[in-house]
Amino acid sequence: MSVLFHSLTVQALEADTADSLIVSFAVPEPLRAVFGFTQGQYLTLRATVNGQDLRRSYSICAGVDDAELRVAVRRVEGGAFSSWIHQSLQVGDSLQVMAPQGRFFVPIEPTARRHHVGIAGGSGITPILSIMKTVLAREPQSRFTLIYSNRTPASTMFKEEIEDLKNRYMARLALHHVFTQEHVDAPLYAGRLDSAKLGTFLGQVLSPSDLDQVYVCGPFQMNDEAEAALLAAGVPAERVHIERFGVAQSAAGDKAVGAVQHEARPGDAEQARVTIIRDGLHREIEFRREQPSILDAASAAGLEVPFSCTSGVCATCRCKVLEGEVRMERNFALDKADVEAGFVLACQSHPLSARVVLSFDER
Repeated sequence: MSVLFHSLTVQALEADTADSLIVSFAVPEPLRAVFGFTQGQYLTLRATVNGQDLRRSYSICAGVDDAELRVAVRRVEGGAFSSWIHQSLQVGDSLQVMAPQGRFFVPIEPTARRHHVGIAGGSGITPILSIMKTVLAREPQSRFTLIYSNRTPASTMFKEEIEDLKNRYMARLALHHVFTQEHVDAPLYAGRLDSAKLGTFLGQVLSPSDLDQVYVCGPFQMNDEAEAALLAAGVPAERVHIERFGVAQSAAGDKAVGAVQHEARPGDAEQARVTIIRDGLHREIEFRREQPSILDAASAAGLEVPFSCTSGVCATCRCKVLEGEVRMERNFALDKADVEAGFVLACQSHPLSARVVLSFDER
């Protein structure tokens, strides 16, 4: 099987705000193709922290034409991985990094005349910055509007970089900063970015019929309220793209948001033979009803398959059911079309049939 993780050297560490750090990686020539990415994708990082093997996913904050591969890490209170990065990671250290993944993007069309809109909250700006930079550089006839919510200007990630983009693309980039803890004169730009405020934006600043693609990334509740406001305003669902990095009532920085309470349900198979396909190779494992998920069963059998958050958020463990039937505990990563096509999250999947075949090669 192919290697899941590659060793990359930390090339630079740059403080962005008081609680966010930009980590840049040196990518050696033999791995350039492996780490070529599409705007909006993320990297899964792996390290041993206090004796624990931890994985976390962080969105790439570079445009596809940028010279450096970099991610932004906001420190999360109680977050083991983000705290370790802020306190212990040094330039010159090596990190285990998985190839870029994620489907939070729309293909670039160089001749298109489109209006792209980003709605970001806090560290949710990270993938949207990548999308914004790439769209402005590679779709010269398109424009971009960013609505960005933060507590204060001082807590705003990438503030200077975004202002530089505005200066470079004066006529094609519109910025709207919303602050929850800063006094501003216009009520529209003060307070929480909820469905009511976004509804006002859609009535006063933006025309719903003029929005070709909308990208939403922020805390769980903001994502839901933004989606509701956009759909209520008549924006077609297929134009609304949401990247989730946390779940309700969870810390929203690291994509790993805590263990799911897996419980057996009526209809779950007592035992199942599960065939895992990866890189064209087939490996059969046994699943027992008391095991938390198919991912756990695969790991217990010594099988290396891709995963990161184990909470149904990041889609790193996305795979396709080729035979049999499974149920998912929860799903915040796959859209309706994915599920209808047979895709599941291995970290949330329980067999319902005595035989299941899952393919990680169907992406």
